[in-house]
Amino acid sequence: MEDVEGSYILISILLLSILPITLSFKPKLSFLASAISGLTIIVLSILSFNKEIILNIPSSIDYLTFSFRLDNLSAFFVSVVSLISFATSIYSINYVEEFKNKSLLAFLYNFFISSIVFVILSSNAFSFLIFWEIMSVISYFLVIFNYKDEENKNAGIYYIFMTHFGTGFIILAFIFMFLSTNSLDFTVWAKSNLDENTKILVFILSLIGFGTKAGIFPLHIWLPKAHPVAPSNVSAIMSGVMIKIAVYMLVRFYFEFLKDYSFYLGIIVLAIGALSAIYGIMYAYINNDIKRMLAYSSMENIGIIFIGMGLSIMFLSQGNFLLAGISFIAFLYHTLNHAVFKSLLFMSAGTILFNTHKKNIEELGGLVKFMPKTAVITLIGILGIIALPPFNGFVSEWLIYQSLLFSNNIDNDVIQIFTPIFASLLALTGAFALGTFSKMFGLTFLGKPRTEYHAKESKIFMLTGMFLLSILVVILGIFPMIPIYIIDDIFKNFTQIPIFNIISYKYGFIIVPVDYEFGRLSPMGLFLAGVVAFIIVYLSIRLVSNAKTRYYETWACGLTEDNLTNKAQYSATGFSAALRRIFSFVYGYKEELKQSSGKLKYFYPEKRYILQIYDVIEKIYNQILNVFINIFLKVRYYFQAGIIHVYIAYIVITLIGLLIFVLWF
Repeated sequence: MEDVEGSYILISILLLSILPITLSFKPKLSFLASAISGLTIIVLSILSFNKEIILNIPSSIDYLTFSFRLDNLSAFFVSVVSLISFATSIYSINYVEEFKNKSLLAFLYNFFISSIVFVILSSNAFSFLIFWEIMSVISYFLVIFNYKDEENKNAGIYYIFMTHFGTGFIILAFIFMFLSTNSLDFTVWAKSNLDENTKILVFILSLIGFGTKAGIFPLHIWLPKAHPVAPSNVSAIMSGVMIKIAVYMLVRFYFEFLKDYSFYLGIIVLAIGALSAIYGIMYAYINNDIKRMLAYSSMENIGIIFIGMGLSIMFLSQGNFLLAGISFIAFLYHTLNHAVFKSLLFMSAGTILFNTHKKNIEELGGLVKFMPKTAVITLIGILGIIALPPFNGFVSEWLIYQSLLFSNNIDNDVIQIFTPIFASLLALTGAFALGTFSKMFGLTFLGKPRTEYHAKESKIFMLTGMFLLSILVVILGIFPMIPIYIIDDIFKNFTQIPIFNIISYKYGFIIVPVDYEFGRLSPMGLFLAGVVAFIIVYLSIRLVSNAKTRYYETWACGLTEDNLTNKAQYSATGFSAALRRIFSFVYGYKEELKQSSGKLKYFYPEKRYILQIYDVIEKIYNQILNVFINIFLKVRYYFQAGIIHVYIAYIVITLIGLLIFVLWF
């Protein structure tokens, strides 16, 4: 509804997102303004809940108007963006101190966040594409911010190419929607009834277009290149927020515009999600660069989100609104959870890089002695990402498991055959996630330093930004019913069927997705049980045992601390070696063992082990690209003949073709 109060709220959100950009000449002040703006936008979004606020900015040119809309779905995603930007902006106050051009980084950072907010609030195709392109270009400049580094420039090329590859498919999807509705307005699209062929075509085009931005398999090749090289506060925004814009638009398309709850299209989304999850975490497991590991982990979590989305579409096609609602709540709740713990972990990686100037796990170790607060905060983020109760990742993944397991009650052979397979893949993904982050934390913070560095505890604003998100990891795990209630309202907007009262027992302290006897969960009960168990064990040890606590050096096969070198520790490469060889058919890597020349009578010759990891999908793309490049090089010699008459003929032929197109259509 277009009311004055609602318009003020929407205009305020738009202006607040722009405000920090104007203060970029004073970086610290702009980051503080960004944090305050983020907090204010969250409050305004909450005030707008259960309202539909539309703001149109008219134009003298048909179709080229700016339109913005704030409803439950956009308010939820704007709140997620603002929540993460609030924490990362506080973090950035100290983080940018080592950068030379702080003002430029502050300008691009704030512009990036503002463009994301404008993308979410856009309510027609013209507005959306304008701000989508701004978001893409600004994020490209952030990826190549350290442009003198060859790795950054290479990552920037991959990123901008894949971004515009996806944008091309998005434009095609928009064109088909326009041809079917004669409108660019999203509210008109929501009321349209498309024919089946158009629905399928738009479904596929939007999946490819937005899937590229999300980093799904096999369109993910930009993600592990761009996220590691961008400044860490930007990596937190890109992984925690930007890739979720694709999820936001797919929800718009599949649940609002198309309303096509096709069983087999749901299976496609589900299968892509499962492949993305297992592929992403398997590559995260073998990578030793912390930020690249986290980037592949983002691919895994996007896969989990797509699993929930695919399940919801599939269940709606079968008329099972309860399981559809649970799946819908699960994947949007996981969208929020992933934004929180992944942004936290990227900030943690940035803190490690800030203090040690290293991000290769093989060069780290023993950081808990130098950075104990950072270590504890990072551990909380890891407990969230591996879905250990009572932390936030557990509830959303548990709901997805419930959806998969109880789908066996649906009388459909395809569902009964394939959902156990997808459940098994999700379980395997969880096992790899446990291994990945055990490796990350254990080899980074524990043991002895593997190289020489002078690390110290993080600065106050960096710690504060991370601490705020670590608190949320715990709160969202113990009190999930608040976000579940909000997401249920979004589901109700699309289906007119709420399920919160069905799955909520005892004032929300118990979640019962389907069956009270076999599937209930009390997050608060789990937390309290854990606290009580810890107290009992602690008191038992302290009261029952009379032995004094004694401290000894760890047994190291007879070696003492004086002659025990850091090379005697488990290496990151050694940690993942067994599974790397077992799953060698999935991984792309090259091993090389170099031995020093010359004969030594009494000493063992020096050997050097080199491991190169590459993404097999990227290798396939490069091979295909090389084929096209060779073809174009050969064709070029025929078209670029160097004769002016030939070039004039090209112009004439092009003009004739355009005239025919205009007259025909």
